[in-house]
Amino acid sequence: MTQDERRRVIPMAMRAALASVAMACSLLLIKGYAALHTGSVAMLGSLADTGLDLLASLVTLYGVKLAAEPADQDHRFGHGKAEALAALFQVVLITASAIGIAWRAVERLSAPAVNDDAALGIGVSVAAILATFALLAYQRHVIRRTGSVAILADNVHYQSDVLLNVAVIAALVLEQYLGVAGADPIFGIAIAGWLAFGAFSASSQAIDMLMDKEWPEDQRAAFMEVAARQPGIRGIHDFRTRRAGSHEFAQFHMEVDPELSVRDAHHIVEQVEGALRGAFPRVETLIHLDPEGHVDTDNPLVEADVTPHWFSKRV
Repeated sequence: MTQDERRRVIPMAMRAALASVAMACSLLLIKGYAALHTGSVAMLGSLADTGLDLLASLVTLYGVKLAAEPADQDHRFGHGKAEALAALFQVVLITASAIGIAWRAVERLSAPAVNDDAALGIGVSVAAILATFALLAYQRHVIRRTGSVAILADNVHYQSDVLLNVAVIAALVLEQYLGVAGADPIFGIAIAGWLAFGAFSASSQAIDMLMDKEWPEDQRAAFMEVAARQPGIRGIHDFRTRRAGSHEFAQFHMEVDPELSVRDAHHIVEQVEGALRGAFPRVETLIHLDPEGHVDTDNPLVEADVTPHWFSKRV
């Protein structure tokens, strides 16, 4: 990420992250009051989810702030993987909360209790839905302007909160107004399951980042298509990619005419880097220059990637 890109992206992303933290704090207070007065397991699950939202928003804020810091002497590739470590910490908390909510719901099924003041719980849930819609709209605006991966992840997380609050309203209406016994603890179990599924998804993404999983094939092809269009390139091989938080990295070997001077070959590299920087401003690219026909056949990954389809199409 260039300095100009960092100065444009980071302030907007920071404001979006702060808005997320502020909303989570407000909802935590009113949902805590509602859960205490209604005794609803579904509302308790919603309260736990909001608490996790606050933690996730704080982690997002920390991640965005950390992304603003340039690489240093000890972290030459930046600090992006701290987000993955923080996500795994969140997974532990989410899983523990899901187990606690499910346990409480099972207790309520075996020893039914009457919920109180369902209107309060419904009103709080409606207010939470409206506030969440407002936050989602603002986050989408920031995502369009910045492309922030951290804010995008937070936006997806808050989309699920809308469904969660609808589930709380349904549980309270069914049990207190329509007399459907056991609806509240059943919805509580469903919410616990939803939280557990979210924990699994978050852990998968964090592990993929820590294990340097490759980009999706369509993104790899789009990146190489831009590189292969540049004049002077005779071949591309050993293309590798990875992510670290909001930063992305790509590296490959580029073949040129072996008769070129160092100056001319370097000029081609700069052209390719400039084109990739213009099309993918958040990707840090490392290019190794090879004379045409020089391939490291000792590396089995290179043999499978000597003539990728996106380059052969250009030729």
